[in-house]
Amino acid sequence: MKLAIVRQKYTPFGGAERFVERAIAGLKARHVDVDIIARQWTTPTASTTETPPAGHRVNPFYIGRTWRDWSFARGVQKIIASGEYDLVQSHERIPGCHIYRAGDGVHATWLALRAASRSKIARLTEWLSPWHRYMLRAEAAMFRHPNLGAVICNSYMVRDDVAQRFDIPLEKLPVIYNGVDLEHFHPRLRTEYRATMRTKVGAGDTAPVVLFVGSGFERKGLPSLLDAFALLPSSSAQLWVVGYDKSALAMQHKAEKLGLARRVRFWGPQKDVRPFYGAADIFALPTLYDPFPNAALEALACGLPLITTTSCGAAELVTTANGVVVRAHHPESLAAAINTLCETGRAATMQTAARSSVSALDLTRMAEKLTALYTRILQEKTSR
Repeated sequence: MKLAIVRQKYTPFGGAERFVERAIAGLKARHVDVDIIARQWTTPTASTTETPPAGHRVNPFYIGRTWRDWSFARGVQKIIASGEYDLVQSHERIPGCHIYRAGDGVHATWLALRAASRSKIARLTEWLSPWHRYMLRAEAAMFRHPNLGAVICNSYMVRDDVAQRFDIPLEKLPVIYNGVDLEHFHPRLRTEYRATMRTKVGAGDTAPVVLFVGSGFERKGLPSLLDAFALLPSSSAQLWVVGYDKSALAMQHKAEKLGLARRVRFWGPQKDVRPFYGAADIFALPTLYDPFPNAALEALACGLPLITTTSCGAAELVTTANGVVVRAHHPESLAAAINTLCETGRAATMQTAARSSVSALDLTRMAEKLTALYTRILQEKTSR
């Protein structure tokens, strides 16, 4: 079986790319040949862009993001029409793909949830945006295209949303949770990294460290997390922010204005996030909308309790034994959750439950489910 996976900008720091890398390893072991179709490919060790190995670089000329996405989609559609691949799985909203992985969820839902915290002028600007209008049209066209055999949903939250908005039967919406390397992300990281990481910044062993990992600070809820930290009655807790975003400087200024300069540390993007999981006590990802962040899986696998929101697919794994689920856009409830876990020492008692909640989500099982899905879709495609 020859499979192409489409991702326009392939960066080592993205959650979708980590899913692809993990999937490829498992699929190759099952004799599935996998190529990548991308416009840009960024290596983990450099900032340069190069043609992706074993695949196609689709990089037509463009000006602006609407033209960028449209031209890339046109290039991918030509490859699909050529019949070079048995199946094409897209991580972008491209009409004509055989399988779409809804790792970014539903764009219409994201805009609706985002609007709740925006001014009337900002909402109007978004509504008039050519790019958002293009994305909504492309999304609708993709979900209604006859080529589409399945939509891989990484949470039931996304499955139900897609089914309701686009009237797609549930049998075409398989839920396949992301897999996580349970050996790579393990509670033993606490022993390996906690002391050295904390000594590096003078945190001490007893100061609670809340960790945030993610690219796309607004969507991941970092502004609310900063507001929540400003509400905490105790000043001993620290917030460590790992990830890249063009608004990083603005977020640092926000932290300073809130009087959090000494309690919040911005680490930037990191090739290896394991030392941070090992040093932290709590993982917080108060997303405005996130289908299922890989970072949440990694944190749970490392034994960190998870604080997230009802707008995050990872909330499906959270119980009172391994974390707390709060409302998005609600710093008060977020602060209360952080304070409860920090002050009562509950975080330390949740390690076993956190690890157990993802023990069945290993990479092998994910690859098995994907291979079974590809086989079924290919059979349906050839029988048409």
